Amino acid sequence: MADFLAHLSDPVLLATPVFLLFVAIEILALHVLGHDDNVIGYSVKDTRTSMSMGAVAVVINGVFRIAMLFVFAALYELAPVKFSPHDWWTWVLMLLGQEIVFYAYHRASHRVRLMWAGHQVHHSSEHYNFSTALRQKWTPYFQLPFWSILALAGIPPWMILTGLSIDLVYQFFVHTEKIRKLPRWFEYVFNTPSHHRVHHGSDQEYLDANYGGILIIWDRMFGSFVPEGKRPTYGLTKNVESYNLLKVGFHEYGSILRDVRTAGSWRDKLGYVFGPPGWQPREALSAPAQSG
Repeated sequence: MADFLAHLSDPVLLATPVFLLFVAIEILALHVLGHDDNVIGYSVKDTRTSMSMGAVAVVINGVFRIAMLFVFAALYELAPVKFSPHDWWTWVLMLLGQEIVFYAYHRASHRVRLMWAGHQVHHSSEHYNFSTALRQKWTPYFQLPFWSILALAGIPPWMILTGLSIDLVYQFFVHTEKIRKLPRWFEYVFNTPSHHRVHHGSDQEYLDANYGGILIIWDRMFGSFVPEGKRPTYGLTKNVESYNLLKVGFHEYGSILRDVRTAGSWRDKLGYVFGPPGWQPREALSAPAQSG
């Protein structure tokens, strides 16, 4: 039982004091050292919303983590090959597999509206700082089918959860405007604040780009990489305009339900749920604009 509980310990939870320390350091740096026009800084309401969303997400993810461990354990038993956590190459395989799975999951979260309804929470802040990293969804359920692939591939279940947490811990540190560019070789291989600022941009040229977690090479390989040019406009293409936690967390699910209710066919209903954000029926797209 002690070993089982040890495997449930979450590196993200253990790193939370470090996250809060870096939020405080960044706030202090912005106020003491000042900042140029390329840095927004912090807003009390926005930061409070991000940290409140994150606090609830920690609890939800903790419970969901137990369910994931049981599912992964069952699938691991079906794996034709099982890798040992005592071998160093298992950790390499786990981290590379985790990165590929994260890229696929993250890209799907931007291209499937039902998944976007949860993920949009993380993009809903119009600020970009360390507190933005803590603004997490309360609906982590779609992680399960994606990360189950690693269990079926023979990666020990607790290692999968550890890898997921390592990825999230790393990603915390790319949510800042205070770091402009890192060495060129690092920028080419790894996700950096510059790359991730693009990902949070709502500008047309920045949409659906830079999905990588720790590595940016998948974006370069699969054509989703966009370098940072002009300063991104953070937030959603249509912002929530609210600090209410329930509205921030669930407003897009309400929008999906409204669209489904008004849809004229089952094809359109499915399109509103599983199509990309902003999907419209063919008839709506081809209808002539009404003159005023």
